[in-house]
Amino acid sequence: EGVTENHLMELLRNSGDSPETARRPLPEMEWVYQEMKRKHVTLHLLWEEYRKEHREGYGYTRFCGYYKAFKSRQEVSLRQEYKAGERMFVDWAGDTVTLWDGKTGESRQVSLFIAVLGASNYTFARAFENRQQASWIQAHILAWEFFGGVARLTIPDNEKTGVTTAGRYEMDMHRTYEELAEHYGTVVIPARPREPRDKAKVESAVLNAERRILAVLRDQKFFSLGELNVAIERALSELNERPFQKMPGNRKLLFEQVERSALSPLPVTRYEVATWTKAKVNIDYHIQVDWHLYSVPYHLVNEPVEVRLTSRTVEIMHNGTRVAMHQRSYLRGKATTDSMHRPKSHTEHLNWTPERLIEWAGNAIGINGRQVTSKILESLPHPELGYRSCLGLIRLVRKYGADRTEQACVRAIRLEACSYRSVNSILKTGMDSQALEPHAAMPIAVHDNIRGADYYRTDEIERTGTHAE
Repeated sequence: EGVTENHLMELLRNSGDSPETARRPLPEMEWVYQEMKRKHVTLHLLWEEYRKEHREGYGYTRFCGYYKAFKSRQEVSLRQEYKAGERMFVDWAGDTVTLWDGKTGESRQVSLFIAVLGASNYTFARAFENRQQASWIQAHILAWEFFGGVARLTIPDNEKTGVTTAGRYEMDMHRTYEELAEHYGTVVIPARPREPRDKAKVESAVLNAERRILAVLRDQKFFSLGELNVAIERALSELNERPFQKMPGNRKLLFEQVERSALSPLPVTRYEVATWTKAKVNIDYHIQVDWHLYSVPYHLVNEPVEVRLTSRTVEIMHNGTRVAMHQRSYLRGKATTDSMHRPKSHTEHLNWTPERLIEWAGNAIGINGRQVTSKILESLPHPELGYRSCLGLIRLVRKYGADRTEQACVRAIRLEACSYRSVNSILKTGMDSQALEPHAAMPIAVHDNIRGADYYRTDEIERTGTHAE
């Protein structure tokens, strides 16, 4: 009486022991097994605690032997021991789910993402439109938020969205995936190619999800991803609360007891999905990204750079150092320019305005110089096209003086030839010193249909005999 079922089985299995040895107390090996999943807990520590409570208990070697015998009777998937909060395994399910279009009747296949914690087998599942990188990153974020924390290691398969180059001993990961791991404080260790034992936990979780989620929903028709994920959430809750077959409790209970507190906390801000691309700085110290131009420091002209794009920002990197950051714009063909990126000469040039140039010409040359400058700017499709001509006009003062330049402008206005080239030619040929001929009077044409000035001097009443209304 008072002997537990497990202890009784141990007594039967060790019937060769002496009666005195067989009566020694032994802790429940299931409890020992679960405690071993806790962070920093070792079998030697549990044995020490056991001996403090039972001084006549078994020695360390026999204690380890009982524990080893217990583990050998567990199912294969439970033989590997994972510490609480240590590993999260992720993968896509092999089977897909069908979504239907209610209007056209067409169907499409969507993918099921699975994440499982190593110590508790607590599982996360969610459907996504595709297996592209944006879905892969978003799936990880939602999994960590579902668990309420982050495992120290993340174990994916060799997905192209996460691993760019797969090898048995070394692997290159996608820049965005590395950035995601850094943001959440986890280390990504992809499973080795053709080594299913490296991710046996998630293989088992995928199998359970296909049997306990996809199979359960097989006879239902779904017309949106949101509707499907609501149904998956209900089936997932049942899966996590389903009792274990060979030990007490369930995934959710074990997660709450052992693993939740061992997870690292979530970061303050959610990771914003970013994509990386490469570009080359143009001669105008801008790069083109998604049909929009963004400036970089002018000394990087012709240099290759890396660009990190989010929905809100554009970061430009050169040799691993951020050299520029802009708010993202979706206006095609437009430019976003930081004035600090321009050379000093370009900055001064952009401070010129039509009004400033006209005023400058008036001060340097005179009233007629001001008028010629104004006409130059007005004659072109855009004022900036005339900036060089205006500056050239003003610089003529250095060579010919203000008075001669002003007289040349008077002649240019009379000849309706308001340009830098015309004024310069007038000064070169000395025509500015010649007297201007008075305007000749226009000859008046004589014709029966021309009424003449006298007609309009006649009072309207006298001409028509009526009042104009």
